[in-house]
Amino acid sequence: MLEIRSKQSCRWDLVSLGEVMVRFDPADRRIWTTRQFEVWEGGGEYNVARGLKRCFGLDTAIATAFAQNPVGQLLQDLIYQGGVDQSLVRWVEYDGVGRTVRNGLNFTERGYGVRAALGCSDRGHTAVSQLKPGDFDWDQIFGTLGTRWFHTGGIFSALSETTPQVALEALHAARRHGVTTSYDLNYRDSLWKAIGGKKRAQEVNRSIASCVDVMIGNEEDFSAALGYTVPGLDEHHTKVETEGFKQMIETVVKDFPFKVVATTLRTAKTATRNDWGAICYSDGNFYETSIRHDLEIYDRVGGGDSFASGLIYGFLTGQGPKWAVECGAAHGALAMTTPGDTTMVTLKEVMQVMKGVGARIAR
Repeated sequence: MLEIRSKQSCRWDLVSLGEVMVRFDPADRRIWTTRQFEVWEGGGEYNVARGLKRCFGLDTAIATAFAQNPVGQLLQDLIYQGGVDQSLVRWVEYDGVGRTVRNGLNFTERGYGVRAALGCSDRGHTAVSQLKPGDFDWDQIFGTLGTRWFHTGGIFSALSETTPQVALEALHAARRHGVTTSYDLNYRDSLWKAIGGKKRAQEVNRSIASCVDVMIGNEEDFSAALGYTVPGLDEHHTKVETEGFKQMIETVVKDFPFKVVATTLRTAKTATRNDWGAICYSDGNFYETSIRHDLEIYDRVGGGDSFASGLIYGFLTGQGPKWAVECGAAHGALAMTTPGDTTMVTLKEVMQVMKGVGARIAR
């Protein structure tokens, strides 16, 4: 059972640790044929903090690092709009050309029909990848200032040899101060393939997993990043069976002391038409959402992060696991109806979707 600190003793409801990049979006064109991009900020761990602030109204902060240049200042300005506290951001001196430190860029197509979403990141030698233990005073962040929930994930841990050490340092400090912790496995083949592939991903993520209260991921995450198989899942990950996931989770919780395991259930029929649902394990019980068949997708990037923020909101507000997983699934579904990695929806809209309110015009 999760024991979450009270709001009265804490400055932040949640602190996330991770990279924030500039996302370049070619809209309905291709990365290599467009002549213009729209820019957003985004990052797996950051998106959770932003969702909790922008949609759900909680107090959140991002622990990250930027190179001190106009691109870093662009990220700063974009984050201002989302309202996430930047007081924990570390600014690193820029050398003029990026030989030693830079900010990450992410070029992402939304996909359409049979054409899948496509991402091409440019994030080598970024400021956040060079973080090392001791760069943040976690005892002050979690103890003196006070934090209720800490979130990080497998994207941050894949950035360099030192970032998993920073994640572990933070997780150990969180445990000392009674902070609830969550980790989104968020496996990305492009991040791991040059540094050991799935074998290295499993070594890193399994070393971190024993320090986590709430583990989040999809079928590929649990397979590639932790080494588990989902019974009944085909080799192309095109169809997810709930019973197979339950069997996998029952195995996982025997190996690790997770208090909650949550996962999205997605069958991708096309890039713009998915079956979408979620399941949550807590205190020996499973809580499932109904499957939203043929959910229309505008931009699928960030749907899992928005699921995580809705789930966490449910637990932070004491609503229980059934309500929390329903909130996460509704928020994730809505986030995929708008462009960019981050949520653009309201709490009222999430509540309407949870209640099954239709899509008739609201006026």
